[in-house]
Amino acid sequence: MTSAPMGRNRRTFNINLIPCPHTGCNRYFKNQLGLTQHRHALHNFSFELPVNAHQHPAESDSNNGEQLLPNVDFRAADHHKDTMDYDYGNDAIDDNMAPGYILTNFWAGRICNAASNFIPADTIPLPLTSQQPGDWTPYRSQLEFETAEFLYKKVQMSAGDIDKLMHLWGFGLARHGDAPPFADHWDLYLTIDETPIGVVAWQSFLMKYGADADPAGDLTPWMDATYTTWFRDPHTIIRNMLGNPDFKNEMDYAPYHEWKGQGESATHQWHNVMSGDWAWDQADEIAKDPATHSSTFVPVILGSKKTTVSVAMGQNDYYPLYASIGNVHNNVCCAHHNAVAVIGFLAIPKTTKKHSDDPRFQKFKKQLFHSSLSRILSSLKPAMSVPEVVQFGDGHFRHVVYGLGPYIADYPEQLILGCVVQNWCAKCFAYPDNLDSGEGGLCSREVVDILCDEVDSGVLWEEWGVISDVVPFTNDFPRTDIHQLLAPDILHQVIKGAFKDHLAILDDIDHRIAAAPPFAGLRRFPQGRGFSQWTGNDSKALMKVYFPVIEGHVPQDIIRCFWAFLKFCYIMQQDIIAEDTLLQLSDYTGIQFDVFSLPCQHALCHYSMLIRLFGAPNRICSSITESKHIKAVKEPWHCSSKFNALRQMLLTNQCLDKLAASRSDFTARRMLDNSFVLDHLAYLGTSSTFYNKSAAVDDDDDDDDGTNDRCDGDNNDGEDIQINPADQADSECPHLDEPGDGIIEGPRAQCDVKLARTHCEFPLPHCLQRTISWHLVRLFLFDQLLTDDVHTSDNVPLSACPQFEGRIKIFNLAAATSPFSGIGGMRHEHIRAAPSWRRGPACNDTVLVNTASEDGINGMDVSHVLCVFSFQHSRETFLCALVHWFKFIANEPNPDTGMWMVKPSFHADSSQELSIIHVDTIIRACHLLPIFDSDFALDNLTLHNILDIWPSFYVNRFIDHHTFEIAY
Repeated sequence: MTSAPMGRNRRTFNINLIPCPHTGCNRYFKNQLGLTQHRHALHNFSFELPVNAHQHPAESDSNNGEQLLPNVDFRAADHHKDTMDYDYGNDAIDDNMAPGYILTNFWAGRICNAASNFIPADTIPLPLTSQQPGDWTPYRSQLEFETAEFLYKKVQMSAGDIDKLMHLWGFGLARHGDAPPFADHWDLYLTIDETPIGVVAWQSFLMKYGADADPAGDLTPWMDATYTTWFRDPHTIIRNMLGNPDFKNEMDYAPYHEWKGQGESATHQWHNVMSGDWAWDQADEIAKDPATHSSTFVPVILGSKKTTVSVAMGQNDYYPLYASIGNVHNNVCCAHHNAVAVIGFLAIPKTTKKHSDDPRFQKFKKQLFHSSLSRILSSLKPAMSVPEVVQFGDGHFRHVVYGLGPYIADYPEQLILGCVVQNWCAKCFAYPDNLDSGEGGLCSREVVDILCDEVDSGVLWEEWGVISDVVPFTNDFPRTDIHQLLAPDILHQVIKGAFKDHLAILDDIDHRIAAAPPFAGLRRFPQGRGFSQWTGNDSKALMKVYFPVIEGHVPQDIIRCFWAFLKFCYIMQQDIIAEDTLLQLSDYTGIQFDVFSLPCQHALCHYSMLIRLFGAPNRICSSITESKHIKAVKEPWHCSSKFNALRQMLLTNQCLDKLAASRSDFTARRMLDNSFVLDHLAYLGTSSTFYNKSAAVDDDDDDDDGTNDRCDGDNNDGEDIQINPADQADSECPHLDEPGDGIIEGPRAQCDVKLARTHCEFPLPHCLQRTISWHLVRLFLFDQLLTDDVHTSDNVPLSACPQFEGRIKIFNLAAATSPFSGIGGMRHEHIRAAPSWRRGPACNDTVLVNTASEDGINGMDVSHVLCVFSFQHSRETFLCALVHWFKFIANEPNPDTGMWMVKPSFHADSSQELSIIHVDTIIRACHLLPIFDSDFALDNLTLHNILDIWPSFYVNRFIDHHTFEIAY
């Protein structure tokens, strides 16, 4: 046995876990740092939690078991007024909003038993599975399941590497008489494949050209070819979605209307799909049949788009078809929580370049597409008229009626779906050479059917933009109109469409873009917009900085046009859109051009109508399906052998669905919360043998301000702040903490700022003595300890302020926690004040500070953070920031750009106006963009020095959605 080489001391693996000592909290942690962060995040709030935030009405302890419902008004109808139990999900209801709901007139969502008989609303639901807690079938333990999920889904390890890992793992365990979770990759694959839930097998059907060939010509290859379409039964997939316990508190069981406010001042607003007028009208139409009363309407949302996985290895194109349900809340789909499933891969007919423009081939491609969709969705058709009984994720059975809902597609796909001629609008009959004229009514199935019966096909093509010899797949299903169901596409019509079409890139604009000041999470363009392939992320990043940099190079009318367009873009991505906001959209979509017509730009005029129909468009945008491309198509293709890759991709998707179904099942049975911990406790016999509880309680006694007392001799430039998820304290079972992705799940809270976990402690350094003067610290202490309604640091002599000559701790990073983003939680962002960031130049961010100023941005002022530090005075710790103030150039935003203008503030002697503020007054980071006007950017201007050189700036309202909401 060889000895270890000389050098550093190797870290040893430690399986011991540390529990949280706070009463009622059952969290366990791998190390002291995780426990410290957890305690600071959850048990030591420096901010206040809203009362009952994110608490489901049925979970309230104060209602004595009765379910609290929002104000519900049933419309007058001839049906019975039976008592109904309706679950609105767990959306937090703001007391200031007090939204009201009106349900449709057929009491949707009543629970029943498996035999289809309605039962009382207080009936205890049946379990979703007959398996007992502790049954890991087909796995033998949580370790096996977690390992399989990690290797197959997370890291996507190759078969050879899995064999190597199991081999090494087995060598390490052999001396203890144990074995690794799996023998080899085949054992892992077969175990996943044996999963008894989430099984939806792939099927296929063949299609080929059926018309007679031209007797005078040769039979072209595409006419003789056979085209294979692969699909999974959408009926089974949608039933699995409805029965997914992960969605039980994130689902609407009936269409509803929602208002902001009460009484005559109430404003209609749109949120989820079921809040739209289309779902309401569908429910009314279904209710005409008395047999459907008390049923739950389930809109089936579809989406499709070709995608290319590789050009270097041949033109590998795939045509996935996706399905989702409109009952699931928007936030779940936007977070990609398995609410969108791939249900098919459509055939892609190809031919030689010589025959690609053949009208017969063009018609065949379109009809093959529609025929394939009709065949795939045929299993849903019976339950579109006659209700069926389905068990939902909450354990209750309900009657269900399906219906085809919004279809997610980009403009070329919409033309195929609507059987519309190129350059025409898929939603209306506006002429392609003057789309914005306002002439031409809306397309509809009824109008198109009449035109096809009465008008010649050639005239339909030329005068109406209708392709009459292709039958839409929606004609095979009840209550469907493809022209109405085409969803708004923010990604391709707005971000990659209208925005990209109107870009003007000049050399000076490129220089201005490259000089934009840094901001956490902002994509950099160091050489300007010089990339060859344009993506949606490129457009989104450029939109944040592009607007001010074109000022001076284009007329002011164009500036106002861009301002209106960007405001439209950000409004369209909001989670909730109110009636008064929709009324403003006409100001942003009324721009017309006399020279050209752009279909993507013209589509914006239909958005107001589509929002009323389907709710907020961020739920039915193609960005949802584009994201799914990665998991369902591109990653499985890269994991395949590239030979007959599609079959391997189908199996990969099937296994991924089985893993997701297993995780949902194990989570619902509360098996993933505590197994590792309890197994370890059982093995050791007692919890007292593997942790020191007193050490856990006193983990930060040597640091009164909750920060680590370590100084590593470096500035820790590139270190990120880790904030652990703040879970609810009423968890019944202990579970391990896992590193978060920036989202702090759990209750929402007010804004909060925490300092980094590392610092350097020393007397005031020479480099900062010129800026952090002792008198600033004394003035700060007076404001914190002695100020009153009459006396503040502005009007008292320095001699009246407390003395301080102690030591300070310098921090290079802070995290501002914002409650305005994240799925059911919050997100933190970095505020940097580092003399060297990532071993490069200094980085000092700008922030919005709450000063309650009447002249500021909603009571906030702008400042430049020069240093973040903490110190102790009279046994009290103060977390502070040294800031250089900016003052507003005007009392209102710029009328052309809609953004506030600021400039650095200086005293009469040209010295900076500095102050020390408490970090609790920092609301969040903000982004400044220089006001260039007609001046060309200086050659020596860079993103690192622009805040020190340039005289005036815009407060960038478009840096993110939170800033867009508050910086107006």
